[in-house]
Amino acid sequence: MEHTVKLSRARISPIKVRQVVGVIKGKKADEAISILKLMPKKSALILSKLLGSAVAGCLEKGEDPNKFYIKTVSVDDGVRLKRYRPMAMGRAGKILKRTANIKIVLAKEVSLGSKG
Repeated sequence: MEHTVKLSRARISPIKVRQVVGVIKGKKADEAISILKLMPKKSALILSKLLGSAVAGCLEKGEDPNKFYIKTVSVDDGVRLKRYRPMAMGRAGKILKRTANIKIVLAKEVSLGSKG
């Protein structure tokens, strides 16, 4: 059983989110949330809220969230907000404000039974 949550157009650069994603990939959901709460980054706050939403989805369907781990986390580029700033000699400099699309997939751990 898998649970997927998505966040579109998060107002943060995808590069900054990918720095934090490497730390939590493959960990249990509750362990990842506790790691993210201690990280002093904006992307850690965004990811912990998104992961909390995924855990709440597990609870809503009547499943134990402690048995789920983070299968995949993908961070893609979102739309870019284009702004212009005055520069020297009457020119205009382009400023790109980047956004990120984040997708987290939680999967249930498969317990291997003992063969006897």
